[in-house]
Amino acid sequence: MDRDYGKEIDALKEQMENLQNMVSPQLDELRDMMAELLPNKSSTEKLERVYVMHGMHPDSRLSEQMEELCYKAEEKGISGLVTYLGVYNSGGRQSNWIRNSVSTDELLPLIESGMASKVLACIGNSNRLGMLLEILREPSTVASLVKKCGFGSTGQVYHHLKPLLAADIVVEDEHQKGVYIIQPHKVQGIIMLLAGISDMVDETYTQGTWEDDGED
Repeated sequence: MDRDYGKEIDALKEQMENLQNMVSPQLDELRDMMAELLPNKSSTEKLERVYVMHGMHPDSRLSEQMEELCYKAEEKGISGLVTYLGVYNSGGRQSNWIRNSVSTDELLPLIESGMASKVLACIGNSNRLGMLLEILREPSTVASLVKKCGFGSTGQVYHHLKPLLAADIVVEDEHQKGVYIIQPHKVQGIIMLLAGISDMVDETYTQGTWEDDGED
């Protein structure tokens, strides 16, 4: 029996059209969801020295907070302001933090004073970062750090643990001898440092005016 390729092609086309009709609404819904998740294209308002970013985030409360920071920076005549908050829960411990309108002019001197380089040098080692990660996830003993971080001996752990203890980033749990935790009030610093690194490699959530307008 000869095959009717014309009919088969027509039937295949009909199936494709039906499939497209079924999928199209779902694709449109997915596009709408992605549009809501991605930052809005903001508009700018030029003040005397600061550009105010309007509608920068889909959440109007966050956009209003951004506008407030811009207006405050203009009013104070400073380079900028930072507001951040967060929560981190792991290993049965939780840290919450809120800082509002922190002047960037007070943060930049941390580089000039050498404090930034000292802190980064203290943790800027793959072995120590690996230890911090494990201790962030859950309180750890030296023996568990040997196993989880792939060290060959407890001596290696103590070698890298020493500067973290000296900097008061890691402390021994007062309730469990031989168990080490991140100093509670230092957790936010580690998490926010990682957030800053994330922003360095992903520009998705950053908007601004970078063109030279010719003004001093």
